[in-house]
Amino acid sequence: MTAPSPNRTYQQLRAHLATLKLDAAAEALAGVLDEGDDKSHVDVLERLLDIQVTATTTRKRESRRRLAGLPADHRIDDFDFSAQPSVDEALMRDLATMRFVDKAGNILFIGPPGVGKTMLAIGLGHAAIDAGHRVYYTTAADLVARCHKAALEGRWANTMRFLAAPQLLVIDELGYLPLTGEGAAALFQVVNRRYGHGSIVLTTNRGISQWGEIFDDTVVAAAMLDRLMHRSVIVPIDGESYRMRAHQQHTEDLRKALADNTA
Repeated sequence: MTAPSPNRTYQQLRAHLATLKLDAAAEALAGVLDEGDDKSHVDVLERLLDIQVTATTTRKRESRRRLAGLPADHRIDDFDFSAQPSVDEALMRDLATMRFVDKAGNILFIGPPGVGKTMLAIGLGHAAIDAGHRVYYTTAADLVARCHKAALEGRWANTMRFLAAPQLLVIDELGYLPLTGEGAAALFQVVNRRYGHGSIVLTTNRGISQWGEIFDDTVVAAAMLDRLMHRSVIVPIDGESYRMRAHQQHTEDLRKALADNTA
């Protein structure tokens, strides 16, 4: 019986890999075989599977990142802890391990505008994606608007399922705009659906004692806080606004440039 030619064997192996949708391994096959004749069959197989696993992991991570809708690529390592000493760097790096997501815990960033709340929340979102978790980002205003539209179009149940599905939901900018009774009720429903099942990272410019003003309903505020604060970490942030600091530096640079030009 005639043995199959090396070329035919190669074509069959490549076809098998493609049929099994191991596309990265199929594309890499020729290169791996060219790496040296001293490789055993086990070595070749291990190399091909390593290439395929890396490609699959990367593709899934990029898909999670795209679906998360995070508005920037901020990472925890990008945060300037020296400029915002009120933020506990050790705590933030511990949170970035995502143990709080495994326990369905919540993180509340509380502080005035511009102190880095959103940047830290986005950084945790990317850390969660890298850890293999599904993430979704929204502002509080957009979430309420989405729920309102869903109610009008008869898609309320589907929308609640969508918002309850990710392991981590990032809700940004709570308190910047007042919420009507309907909006407060919608946000409460989201928090309630996720309670004990999924984590929330929330940023707000209002202290906990002011939440009744956000919702114009102390009962809803208390019920929401009761669920959010169970197994939660509160991160208060004080200090000067990054944007204001940048504006002041820009103004100072312009003054120096003007003085140099007129000297």
